[in-house]
Amino acid sequence: MLESCVTYSVLPASDLRRATQWYRDKLGLEPEDTMESGVRYATGTDAKILIYETANAGSAKNTAMCWIVPDIEDAMGSLREKGVVFEDYDFPGLKTENGIATDSSGRSSWFRDSEGNYLCLTELS
Repeated sequence: MLESCVTYSVLPASDLRRATQWYRDKLGLEPEDTMESGVRYATGTDAKILIYETANAGSAKNTAMCWIVPDIEDAMGSLREKGVVFEDYDFPGLKTENGIATDSSGRSSWFRDSEGNYLCLTELS
């Protein structure tokens, strides 16, 4: 039943106004809809992103959302020009070089939004 349904990501923000500005200025996303529950963004597919205000924002230490990109260096370069900082990791099972980790499925990089949520770019092999 669910295999054919569209999904959407739900991300917390401790300051919805700050998050909305960050997603516009850093990622180039404009809200599709503003509602009482938060701000919703459209992506290049039917998938959506909903950002809502809560005191729990930034408390998760895992990847909250990932974009599949055709060229990770190009995507990272565009985001770096806007001030996005990519994480570097060096521990068993995950080591980045210039912000990129490589494994059999492809290459990935991580950054945090204004609210501390971990976001990811992935270029599939």
